Amino acid sequence: MIRTSVRGRYENGTNGAVASAIVNAGDVELKANATFTTSPAFEDLSLSVEKPGSFVVDYSIPKKDVRFQFMNSVRLLRKQVNLTYSHWRGDNRIQLDGTLVIDSANKLSGSFEANTGNCKVKHSYKHWGGLVTFEPSYDFGNNSWDVSISRRVLDGDLVRASYQSSSKVLEVDWCRNTSMDGNFKVSASVNLDEPTKPPTLRAESIITFDL
Repeated sequence: MIRTSVRGRYENGTNGAVASAIVNAGDVELKANATFTTSPAFEDLSLSVEKPGSFVVDYSIPKKDVRFQFMNSVRLLRKQVNLTYSHWRGDNRIQLDGTLVIDSANKLSGSFEANTGNCKVKHSYKHWGGLVTFEPSYDFGNNSWDVSISRRVLDGDLVRASYQSSSKVLEVDWCRNTSMDGNFKVSASVNLDEPTKPPTLRAESIITFDL
C-alpha cells in the first residue's frame, strides 16, 4: 500500500505545496518528498528510508546531501529518556536531542549542537488532564527565552500562542485534525518590534489518501 499526502500552503499571497508518498516495506518505510511552488519546477526533492523509532536516512537530490538520524529510548532512575542523534553530512553538523519523561504531565527536553556548542532546554507541563500545555524554553546560545501555551477546544481543535524573545515574534495558531474535515492549520504572526507592519498570515491543509 502507498500512502500519499499533499500539503498546500498559503502565506501572504505566496502559494506552495509539499507532496509525499510513503511505501511500507516491512519494518521500514520508503518515503519521497517533493516541494514546489506555483511554477512547475521543484524546489526540493528528497528520498528517505525510515524505521519508526529507530533511524531515518534522508537524501536531498538538489543539494546532494545526506542526513542521518538515529533514535533510542533508555530507562534512567525508572524514568524514560528518549535520545536522538542527527548528522548533516553536507555542512558536517551534529545535533543531540534528549527528552526525559518525568511523569504523564511533565517532560524535560534538551538540544545540543556539537559544532557550535549551543544548547536549548524546554519544559513541557500539561494541566487539566492535558487540555492545556505550557512550554517555556531557553536558548543558551542566543541568551533568549521562548514560551508557548496551547489548549484543546471543541472536538479536539488546538489553539496555540507562542512568543520568541529573540525575534520579538508573537504567533497564534489554530489546528484541526478530523476524519471529516481533514487536517488544516491557520496561523497569524506579528513582530512586536515592527507594530506598523501587517501580520503574516499562513494557511496549511493536508489531504491524505491510500493507493
